[in-house]
Amino acid sequence: MARTPHRWHWPLDRPPTWEDLGDLPDDVIGEIAAGEIVVTPRPDPPHARAQADLGVILGGPFRMGVGGSGGWFLLVEPRIRFGEEIRVPDLAGWRRERWRDIPRRGPIPIAPDWVCEVLSAATETEDRTRKMPLYARAAVPHIWLVNPDARTLEVYRRTEGRWLLVASHAEDARVRAEPFDAIEFDLSLLWEPSPAENDEQTGA
Repeated sequence: MARTPHRWHWPLDRPPTWEDLGDLPDDVIGEIAAGEIVVTPRPDPPHARAQADLGVILGGPFRMGVGGSGGWFLLVEPRIRFGEEIRVPDLAGWRRERWRDIPRRGPIPIAPDWVCEVLSAATETEDRTRKMPLYARAAVPHIWLVNPDARTLEVYRRTEGRWLLVASHAEDARVRAEPFDAIEFDLSLLWEPSPAENDEQTGA
């Protein structure tokens, strides 16, 4: 297995298939890109926390309709087919009216209406230079980039086939971000407490 510190390629002597992704170890995430399997490590705790907590914040009002409009399907790490590629965004959402005829097995064949990538040292280059252009070509309308280390949220809208940065937020900002701007949430809920914040909470 040819490996770099954060991203490596799973060697095969033939074009990869959906079934090959099921043979990968549980501690990695596998995608098919440019005719080969690309493997990245499972996220570290700050990444995983931001991913999970954002799903909780949006899931109640937009997936379940609790305190919000509903009308969305939201999934964590779905495998989605984009032409010949199979990609795994950290979070993705589909408007309910587009969620039709989804096969019970295999990658999801419908491009999402919203994607969120949680950036880390292992994934940021891939997310910005390969995934974002792919999502734009697939006409995904919205993408968020969450950076737990920098404590930032970048909100993009696809306009004339390209990504337009429409808002950026940081630290403990109160956020309304399209396409989920019907609610406001505290961005600091996504971040791991700093050592100083931990001391304050414990009274040290």
